[in-house]
Amino acid sequence: MTTKSIPLTNELHAYLVAHGSPPDEIIRDLAEETRSVLPEHATMQVAPEQAAFLTFLTRLLGVRQAVEVGTFTGLSSLAIARGLPEGGRLTCFDISEEFTGIARRYWTRAGVQDLIDLRIGPAADGLRELPHERHLDFAFIDADKTGYPIYWAELVPRMRPGGVIAVDNVLRGGRVIAPQDAGDRAIAAFNDEVLADVRVDPVMLPIADGLTLARVR
Repeated sequence: MTTKSIPLTNELHAYLVAHGSPPDEIIRDLAEETRSVLPEHATMQVAPEQAAFLTFLTRLLGVRQAVEVGTFTGLSSLAIARGLPEGGRLTCFDISEEFTGIARRYWTRAGVQDLIDLRIGPAADGLRELPHERHLDFAFIDADKTGYPIYWAELVPRMRPGGVIAVDNVLRGGRVIAPQDAGDRAIAAFNDEVLADVRVDPVMLPIADGLTLARVR
């Protein structure tokens, strides 16, 4: 099968970001602080084009109730919150007070802090405490890779019909083809699980490190 996809050079990536909702000062400052303060963890932050896409998708879907699993320093949650209408709500799960302390400052600076409910602790436990009815419009999973099947199992039954789950890092730098560690193997198995799940209609997109969107039936 032929492909029309093209590899992204650094120059082409910069062009892509600049011509599709380029980052504003708040996002640029957050990305720079994350790189300077947490250089060994900076790759955990979503790519700038992902942030723009998350805001776009949240608005497109008319999301009012959203969940994020894995917040880090808050770029993805900031992006989702910016797409919410007045009265919308984003519940975030993370285990780090240090990382999310940075996030809180930027949420406040962006004026979205009142839309976000941050819950510190194991995400699996937090998800189980959510109402069991199908009430969620959108969910974003970007946390420990071995935990993806657990988060998926808790989220799918809570999504409204037509709700969307977005899952990050589904390509693992291309290593899903030949897994090299536990994280790679976990994601490869998870991708197979999503593909076989009759409750959803999934599509995998080559955005950043791979992004799966799954529409819940």
